[in-house]
Amino acid sequence: MNQPTDTHSHKESVDLFQTKWLNFLTRSHVSVPISMVAGFSAWLLYRSSNLTSFTALQTAGLFFAGLLFFTFAEYALHRNLYHLEPSAEWRKRFTYVVHGVHHDYPKDRSRIAMPPIGIIIYLVVFYALFTLLLGNYGYSTLAGFATGYCVYQGIHYMVHAYRPPNNIFRALWTNHAIHHYQDDTVLFGVSSPLWDYVFGTLPKKRGKRSNVEVSAK
Repeated sequence: MNQPTDTHSHKESVDLFQTKWLNFLTRSHVSVPISMVAGFSAWLLYRSSNLTSFTALQTAGLFFAGLLFFTFAEYALHRNLYHLEPSAEWRKRFTYVVHGVHHDYPKDRSRIAMPPIGIIIYLVVFYALFTLLLGNYGYSTLAGFATGYCVYQGIHYMVHAYRPPNNIFRALWTNHAIHHYQDDTVLFGVSSPLWDYVFGTLPKKRGKRSNVEVSAK
């Protein structure tokens, strides 16, 4: 998935599986995963307050460290997992199911956010990793990481569903429009372009920023 394909004008995307209930599991309104992850984040902070003796300042520091780490994870997963080179048939199928369908049907709001089944898998995996590697430090750090996901998903939904604002946040609309409609090998950061600057995945031509369509339809 090196170059963006022609995106479909209609808002309803194709079925990914032949079974109706499997297709149902691939769709979700954005409020569902955000609510799930926000609740999980709140639970982690509650758990940290009960199981650790960290001060409020220490907890806040760990929280914001997790928030920053999420922006990197968002970038890395988007670039290295969701845009795998389709060198084999299974890789082509995998990338289409988890992300390619969104590129083909960017106006389908039911496939902008990860569905609940995917959220549950991610939460279990990240909870195991953070608590195993960080111990008691993992609760507040993962809470910040999870909050970062909520911010990312909210921004991602707004970028696809609403017209861009006339302020500094307009750049987020422009960046993501370039990634979708002009070149999907650049601008992998949705909530922040920080890691695109760090790893050199900004557009090579400045003109791309001025002539891309950014309005929601």
